[in-house]
Amino acid sequence: VAMKKYTEMSETELKEQLAVLTKEYEAAKAKGLKLDMSRGKPSPAQLDVSNEMLDIVNSETGCVSDSGTDCRNYGIMEGIPEARQLMGDFLRVPKENVFVCGNASLNIMYDCVSSAMLFGIMGSTPWCHLDKVKFLCPVPGYDRHFKITELMGIEMINIPMTENGPDMDMVEKLVSSDSSIKGIWCVPKYSNPQGIVYSDETVKRFAALKPAAKDFRIYWDNAYALHYIYDENIEIPEILSECAKAGNPDLVYEFCSTSKISFAGGGISAIASSEANLKWISKRMNVETISYDKINQLRHVRYFKNGDGLRAHMRKHAEFLRPKFDVVLETLDRELTGLGAGSWMKPMGGYFISFDAVPGCAKAIVNKCKEAGVVLTGAGATYPYGKDPDDSNIRIAPSYPTLEELKQAAELFTLCAKLATVEKLLA
Repeated sequence: VAMKKYTEMSETELKEQLAVLTKEYEAAKAKGLKLDMSRGKPSPAQLDVSNEMLDIVNSETGCVSDSGTDCRNYGIMEGIPEARQLMGDFLRVPKENVFVCGNASLNIMYDCVSSAMLFGIMGSTPWCHLDKVKFLCPVPGYDRHFKITELMGIEMINIPMTENGPDMDMVEKLVSSDSSIKGIWCVPKYSNPQGIVYSDETVKRFAALKPAAKDFRIYWDNAYALHYIYDENIEIPEILSECAKAGNPDLVYEFCSTSKISFAGGGISAIASSEANLKWISKRMNVETISYDKINQLRHVRYFKNGDGLRAHMRKHAEFLRPKFDVVLETLDRELTGLGAGSWMKPMGGYFISFDAVPGCAKAIVNKCKEAGVVLTGAGATYPYGKDPDDSNIRIAPSYPTLEELKQAAELFTLCAKLATVEKLLA
């Protein structure tokens, strides 16, 4: 029997619902679940897919790359040519525009922002000497981006997301009128957490921005460029060449890593940018490190070979992830459709499902899940300062638990969503 919307129920009907749901919730708590769905971690089975990589560089195969680099030694701070080519394939940019770094792109992003604080960008005033520094933050967005700018004392301004990416009218207006705005965080493909893919028009409008600040940069975190789940053929315009075409070659820093392709703690990361930007960055990098882990770069090159190798490998990951996303999405559809207890989007890729609860209910849902043994990403985490103005967005990370565990977790989640909604309406 199709139930009517909670908002259309009388107080008596809502109280009946509350009694039924409370009973179900007590039963769920008694199951003693212990599940952590707080981060988008690859499952052990996904990590196993790359295990052969561990043996591909050894005393037999040697540590000299095809270009003749002895990867055991110092040097080549920008990465071995083969690894630059591999990451160039990943991002569809020439290898000359790529520096390969350590195991985490987050590290490079942190470095770029902290370096601008200390030294400025290409001769601009170091940000630490300015009265105000601001960043634009598309919301909901990636909590670790916001943590970097928060730590540096940079003021963050929320930019609402649309189905085509950030609200570009707002971005253009702010960037062109306020020289204290120095950057914007972006996850252009399968955004974290909504899985939104920026439209071609959005990418082109980013490339054509006219910033008031000459040291404004787009922090383009292309973390999920290859992480499709349902449709492998979604492509977005390549941002470096779009910026060059628009007469803004230095406007963007692009980041990526193999953290969710090979090993989450042992991948390689890269920054892609203009020649002038890389020259500026390498000045500081040369002081910071003599070289990154070239043996790991060699491992990745020998194992994946090229962009096609990366894409073939990502098909294996999609096989693991698809059924997990299916279970969560089917449960949400089955349990919540038509009740008015929240909305969600089906992402085509990435690592998350974004759920929008009835305003004022997100914290309650997350707490109820936790009490019954399922840990979710904290409510508010997808907003700067952990403050979701509507207390509505929840990030669901289906990758780590088993299918059986996910089934239970998704059922508990929908139960908590119903319970929190009914409680809110009765209050």
